[in-house]
Amino acid sequence: MENKKGTIVISGGSRGLGFEIASQFLQQGYSVATFSRGSTEHVTALADDPRFFWQSVDGSDYQALTEFLKQAQQRLGNIVGLVNNAAIGADGVLSTMRTSDIDRALDVNLKAQIYLSKLVSKKLLQNRDGFIINISSIMGVRGLPGVSIYSATKAAMDGMTRSLAKELGRKGIRVNSVSPGYFASDMVKDLSDDILGKIERRTPLGRLGTQSEIAKLVLFLATEGHFITGQNIVIDGGFTC
Repeated sequence: MENKKGTIVISGGSRGLGFEIASQFLQQGYSVATFSRGSTEHVTALADDPRFFWQSVDGSDYQALTEFLKQAQQRLGNIVGLVNNAAIGADGVLSTMRTSDIDRALDVNLKAQIYLSKLVSKKLLQNRDGFIINISSIMGVRGLPGVSIYSATKAAMDGMTRSLAKELGRKGIRVNSVSPGYFASDMVKDLSDDILGKIERRTPLGRLGTQSEIAKLVLFLATEGHFITGQNIVIDGGFTC
């Protein structure tokens, strides 16, 4: 079903921050195409919404992504934006990490984002308009022990943001990164109360962020930030200041 506002592609939109971003775009009248490895109750609840399309896809599989985007455009209509959200944690000291864990983090956090940006940017170039928003992390700009691979993938994404902004800007396409700090999500659910307390005390605003706050920033960049491109916007309650 063609939507006059257009279709937003979101990786990892079946739960957590990705689903919150998808929900806010749907509330604003956009269609949303998203994928993940497995379904969730959120996906099931939206199964009958003609503006929502979900599929099980391995984001590091270029051919699978190509087919997903083909089906998304056929079902929902013109693609006007991309949110690269899918990511996994990769905690551990580098010297003892398994190479399979390193490869998996690179596949999900970086290779998939590059493939998706390549495919979607072709569609945006046809429109001479649109946006790409990369969900990065403060770990990409500030080193912490035990997250070297995760930090490397996010720093690489920030670098791609800046270069793509220069590649695509003359064609009317904006590219930005959003770097959340600590916020309520699966990535912090296993942290002890003591560690969470330390994080909150170190944060000038004295609390963790929320998924809604981050999603609202993404929505602003997509719908109102028409003169913003090539930027990495940190949303961390002042943690890195």
